[in-house]
Amino acid sequence: MIAIGLEGSANKLGVGVISHPPNGGTAQILANIRHTFVSPPGEGFLPKDTAKHHRTWVVPLVKRALKEAGVGIRDIDCVCYTKGPGMGAPLQSVAVAARMLALLWEKDLVGVNHCVGHIEMGREITGAQNPVVLYVSGGNTQVIAYAEQRYRIFGETLDIAVGNCLDRFARTLGISNDPAPGYNIEQLAKVGKHLLDLPYAVKGMDCSFSGILASIDLLAASLQPPNPPRLDPDSGEPITSADLCFSLQETVFAMLVEITERAMAHVGSSQVLIVGGVGCNERLQEMMTLMVRDRGGSVYATDER
Repeated sequence: MIAIGLEGSANKLGVGVISHPPNGGTAQILANIRHTFVSPPGEGFLPKDTAKHHRTWVVPLVKRALKEAGVGIRDIDCVCYTKGPGMGAPLQSVAVAARMLALLWEKDLVGVNHCVGHIEMGREITGAQNPVVLYVSGGNTQVIAYAEQRYRIFGETLDIAVGNCLDRFARTLGISNDPAPGYNIEQLAKVGKHLLDLPYAVKGMDCSFSGILASIDLLAASLQPPNPPRLDPDSGEPITSADLCFSLQETVFAMLVEITERAMAHVGSSQVLIVGGVGCNERLQEMMTLMVRDRGGSVYATDER
């Protein structure tokens, strides 16, 4: 079976073509085409602008995906699309496009849950058997495991998602959104040297990011002229934007590692699968690997940028 899938729950529009062998073997990715709506530095992406971007690019991307996959319309067995959760207007644009293709091509239309899609894609690609899943993106922060014939949420954010926290701080600093604000924060964090004390909010397997965002926003404002330079109390060196990015990453990722470890102990799993856009962050993967290795387990990650 060959399926074409359309994903547009946020600012990235993706079209993929996958071949599923009849014997139930490993699926083959024939095409994976993406195009991202990039807003100006210091700004987020509005639903109406993102939806317009998706409407503009969906047909060209479908054509490119079919060409790259080397398949024609007759070869396609079904049309899949993200039905949510996500941003309403972009989701609607992609759903309409998928429905149009299914009607024109006379193919089955399959709606896919965004979260379950991330998990099943990760399991298919990495071979993870029964992992605790850390789903971290711009709109989601959840610790999930499979229990009693369904995926269950064991822990989650109590306010904003970790990706939303990082994106909003990137806007505070005026960091470029190209290719992604979280990616640019990650690069700045690599040159940061001073770990600043920030709020750490974990309760059980739940966490909160709004307090740490408010705190670091105030720190960032205090670094702006005409304020005098803030000095690190240990080294006496000036605190930089890179130090803020480093401190934010280290703190929020430590929170994520803690709640994931607690979930591993609760369900008795030795595997962790990291999915979602924030899961691309190499520092998060590194911190998670250190924890899981201490437990004799293994970490799996997917999601190319």
